[in-house]
Amino acid sequence: MPKSQFNNLLADSISTLKSTTFTPNLMAFIASLVNYDCAVILGLRTDKHPIYLYDSIENNRELLFDRYLTSAFQDDPFYKMLTTDEQQGVFSLKDVAKRDMDYQTYCNQFYLQTGWKDELSILIKVEATRWVVIYLGRTHTSNPFSLSDVEMLNSYFSVIQSLCQQHWKQTEFLLAEPVFSPESYSVKKRKFIEDGLHSFGKDFLSSREKQIARLILQGLDTKEIAKQLGITEGTVKNHRKRIYAQLKVSSLSELFQIFLNHIITH
Repeated sequence: MPKSQFNNLLADSISTLKSTTFTPNLMAFIASLVNYDCAVILGLRTDKHPIYLYDSIENNRELLFDRYLTSAFQDDPFYKMLTTDEQQGVFSLKDVAKRDMDYQTYCNQFYLQTGWKDELSILIKVEATRWVVIYLGRTHTSNPFSLSDVEMLNSYFSVIQSLCQQHWKQTEFLLAEPVFSPESYSVKKRKFIEDGLHSFGKDFLSSREKQIARLILQGLDTKEIAKQLGITEGTVKNHRKRIYAQLKVSSLSELFQIFLNHIITH
């Protein structure tokens, strides 16, 4: 790749920091370093479910949402390594296998079904209890990631790390923006969920309560919501109690259940 084109890709990543187009530009920059067939970016927080930030998967994409983000992530060897060692860097599936970790269940129940044949993971610590994980996948057995691919990413790790830290530091992880063309089925599904989030509770909740309900449904806890909205945790708790009372629910699981019912019937 010409140096000018490479510099332009890096410049695009820098210029779109804190914007919704950052992640596609970041992945275009990474693609200029190493070829990959598909990618996923997740936000990880201590003792909480991952938050989806980006993907470029086109086949079996429902597995990411229906299985990985709900339960299969706990068996992900890269996730287990991160929670054990909290080590930043670029890691291959071979690196994980060398640690003698039990990843056979994950491979059999999820990994093989996605069509991914090999995988690299870039682990980046954004803040004390928050990480960004970039997964790169290849779907052909004849084209696994090589040592030179790992070395290339390692040589630019500090750049990728800095970009991710600047974009996500002191900013809560929120659901990603669409990454496919407006006509695609994936974007239609995304818009369907977004419409559901915005219309959820409209006949029962105030504007502030609807705002807080949306953040709860995106996985933020009381402390994170307070930080996001610039209000006290006590205020968030009071709003949360009223949301539960107005919607006649007594737990987070019940709130998610009526939200699912809402988007299905919306």
